[in-house]
Amino acid sequence: MSIVTKNNTALTEGSIPKKMIAFAIPLFFGNLFQQMYNMADSLIVGNFLGDEALASVTSTGSLIFLLVGFFNGTAMGAGVVIGRYYGAKDYERVQKAVHTDVAFGLIAGIIMTIAGIVFTPMILEWMDTPEEVFSNSVLYLRVYFCGSLASMMYNICMGIFHAIGDSRHPLYYLIISSCTNVILDLIFCGFFHLGVQYAALATIISQFLSVILCMSRLMRVDEIYQIRLKEIRIDTQLLKQIISIGLPSGIQNSIISIANIVVQANINAFGTAAMAGCGSYAKLEGFGFLPITCFTMALTTFVSQNIGAKQYDRVKKGTIFGIVCTLVLAEVVGGLIYTLAPHVIGIFGGGEAAIGYGVLQARTVTLFYFLLAFSHAAAAVMRGAGKSAVPMYVMLLSWCIIRITYINIVGKLFDNIRLIFIAYPITWSISSVIFLIYLLKADWIHNFERQELKQCA
Repeated sequence: MSIVTKNNTALTEGSIPKKMIAFAIPLFFGNLFQQMYNMADSLIVGNFLGDEALASVTSTGSLIFLLVGFFNGTAMGAGVVIGRYYGAKDYERVQKAVHTDVAFGLIAGIIMTIAGIVFTPMILEWMDTPEEVFSNSVLYLRVYFCGSLASMMYNICMGIFHAIGDSRHPLYYLIISSCTNVILDLIFCGFFHLGVQYAALATIISQFLSVILCMSRLMRVDEIYQIRLKEIRIDTQLLKQIISIGLPSGIQNSIISIANIVVQANINAFGTAAMAGCGSYAKLEGFGFLPITCFTMALTTFVSQNIGAKQYDRVKKGTIFGIVCTLVLAEVVGGLIYTLAPHVIGIFGGGEAAIGYGVLQARTVTLFYFLLAFSHAAAAVMRGAGKSAVPMYVMLLSWCIIRITYINIVGKLFDNIRLIFIAYPITWSISSVIFLIYLLKADWIHNFERQELKQCA
């Protein structure tokens, strides 16, 4: 079988700033439209179906990320493996890794569907979801998780595109699917007032559309990462590599979600207005944090490809550039949200009390975004280097154990929701200090150089 590749998307040569920015810009616009998936449900449901319906949708974010984040985090390991072999020009392993990744995604999507449908009521009860929104939350989530296979396969396809440095085609498909989601939301909820489950249905239809577009491209492209249906199978050796890198990322995502569910449970105790307002802020934060997310994604791909190409000095330079960019962007975004919070949170609908809670959370945490950005950037570098266990342990300590301990103590002693919000900047600070020490003191990059010298000896 012949190997075909133009290798025109590689990040292993050329200007580091130009390459990384060129890769990150389509990621930004792609993630912008991705956020439209999340924001459209909240905007349309909040404005047409009322506060309780809005609370049903916005308060489910942590639970969705708990299940989806685990499998998608695990799938990120495939992107690192594919990127590493692509940078090393080991195209035979690229092809095997791609098909192993797709096979894993199909299996994981089925498991996620079953888990989401079965465990949704149990977890919502654990979160102390108020009775007035409980039934709608269960309905919304169960319909949402019926589309888990599409969600999983979409992220698998995105991981393949990003691993080989192609961030343009995912952008095109996201524009189409996101616009479809908004139109369907308006039809189902805005025009017919059908209920929150139809907002979830709109998301499912849009996700399946994006998967069809992605798979169509990957099956037709005349490149080494082309998907051939008859070759979709598990390569045991490559699956072990994918899991060894991706499983810590999946666990990390779940750890963060569990901690956020504890936070959400404490927010729920303050009533429907707090749920709606804080849920609206969470949507805004996801939107505002997009530029930072894009640079961290670019960092992971950049590091994995260049380590594969054994360009270790380029890895160091790219790491510094990427981290600086994320810090600057984070403070710009944080300052804007802090200033404009009363206006932009009000867009989601909800009463004056709900908006007040959202503004309070925004003005408590946004000026500390640089800490969150640094933690994400450092984790992205470690993940691209195949050391995803490092951020897992850091997040387990700071974003889970310490955050949950703080929340449980403060929640019992004080009836002040702002003290709940402060849990975020406190734990971001701790993780940032640990990551900074690791990046400055550890010899993680030199380990690759020493391994190369041993192989040559």
